[in-house]
Amino acid sequence: MVVIKSVSAKPILDSRKGKTISVSIKTNAGWFSSSAPNGESKGKYEAKPYKKDLQGDIKTLKQFSSYFSDEQIEKFEDLRRIEDIVERHVGANTCFALESAVLKALAKEQKKQIWQLINPNARKFPRLVGNCVGGGMHSEGKRPDFQEFLLIPRTKSVKEAFEINKEIKKAVETSLKKEDENFKSKKEDEDAWQTSLNEKEVLEILKNSKIDVGIDIAASSFYKRKKYHYHNPLLTRDSEEQLSYISNLIKNFSLLYAEDPFFEEDFKNFSEISKKCPNSLIIGDDLTVTNEKRLKKAIEEKSINAIIVKPNQNGSLIEVKKICELAKKSGIKIVFSHRSGETMENILADLAFGFQADFFKCGITGKEREAKIKRLIEIEKKLK
Repeated sequence: MVVIKSVSAKPILDSRKGKTISVSIKTNAGWFSSSAPNGESKGKYEAKPYKKDLQGDIKTLKQFSSYFSDEQIEKFEDLRRIEDIVERHVGANTCFALESAVLKALAKEQKKQIWQLINPNARKFPRLVGNCVGGGMHSEGKRPDFQEFLLIPRTKSVKEAFEINKEIKKAVETSLKKEDENFKSKKEDEDAWQTSLNEKEVLEILKNSKIDVGIDIAASSFYKRKKYHYHNPLLTRDSEEQLSYISNLIKNFSLLYAEDPFFEEDFKNFSEISKKCPNSLIIGDDLTVTNEKRLKKAIEEKSINAIIVKPNQNGSLIEVKKICELAKKSGIKIVFSHRSGETMENILADLAFGFQADFFKCGITGKEREAKIKRLIEIEKKLK
């Protein structure tokens, strides 16, 4: 049983040098802390990171600190007691960091791994999804309009997949030097390569990688006034043209994975592309924003066959559990994902494994990304 004696919080810097929250708790099992990431590309419907602002949430936690001491935490479901105290008083980032710290305390007190608090019978490891080449809102200058070009090794070993992704990323650097005269081996927000090539040119390079490839189109980021405004090259597409273009890309490049191919309100065209490309994953992120109500709508309209789960888009790990259960029941694949502004916090790996996610989208290189992948490898090693 864990009893929280005090709670405090402070601002720290994420990988993009933006401010985010770190929450510390003092318990009968010792001191524990956790932090939340920040997203650059945010869905319109995701929960606000803070009630008003970061400093306001820090102040609120300080004021509420003594309230937690009445609560006894014995299992994952007891996080509801924490939420009952802070609900509507702090934002999603703060709630996620607080609940993560509580799980760390509970795991220590019960001499368990964090994932075992969620599902002690978990055995299946998610496939790694790594951002190799970046564009969209994560890059600057002339760049692809799509946000991410992803590598997805088929191997069942997390460690092997990690090595494959690093090796291919290095080979892609060599190809980009040949194909892109402006290429300077620079990296974007998620430590992926920055290039001035367009999406087709990048996919031409990646198709030689001999593993599954995916794209995060992040279509909401270039959708305005009922059109998709491409800049590289300069042109516009209406919804019908977007449907035709993306479905052709999926077929021509045998893409396994296509995230957010339409803007965040367009359940109908998500459904259309799902019908056209039944053998590929059509994934909702901005469409579903780790929100149960939006996932239900996507299921009803047959809009997706996979969902991105970003715990700090919601804040409540109890809600995250409900979303994962609903997705599984409905045959929707689960992709646990990092954010562009990350910290060294590695609990995402335990959550992905505990909730038995199908995929783990967490970059390829960069210390904040690698911390999470290495934690998943550590879990794998202990279970062998």
